[in-house]
Amino acid sequence: MIGKNNSNHLPPGFRFHPTDEELIIYYLRNQATSRPCPSSIIPEVDIYKFDPWELPEKAEFGEKEWYFFTPRDRKYPNGVRPNRAAVSGYWKATGTDKAIYSGTKYVGIKKALVFYKGKPPKGIKTDWIMHEYRLSESRTQPITRPNGSMRQVKLKHYYASGVG
Repeated sequence: MIGKNNSNHLPPGFRFHPTDEELIIYYLRNQATSRPCPSSIIPEVDIYKFDPWELPEKAEFGEKEWYFFTPRDRKYPNGVRPNRAAVSGYWKATGTDKAIYSGTKYVGIKKALVFYKGKPPKGIKTDWIMHEYRLSESRTQPITRPNGSMRQVKLKHYYASGVG
């Protein structure tokens, strides 16, 4: 399904199914370095201000998969741990991180996260799954936001296998 904002300029039958490498090379790297992406179909949304079932309406397109650029927020001002708390729950990492390569060159990381309702450690697991893409450390460029804070832009990819 093509979303409300792009149905006028995308061809009939358009499907956005990029590979992990394409997401890193053509979208995330360009976004992080303020270069234009091949298409402006991935919105920037601070996803942690919403619960996952509220995010589809923020997306440009998609039925069971949605893509967003989101700034990285830290749990503690001087720490490195990410803040993954949302409105009524939190995102918890699961499995092992997957290295993303372009040919033989290491370009990024893919991390899987599951949404839990409630507060840790007693949250209730849901069917909402997110893939977080990050540039490799050598390529990660902090971005200065208008308010002066240094945050990194990440690409989030959601799957809805349940109703939340």
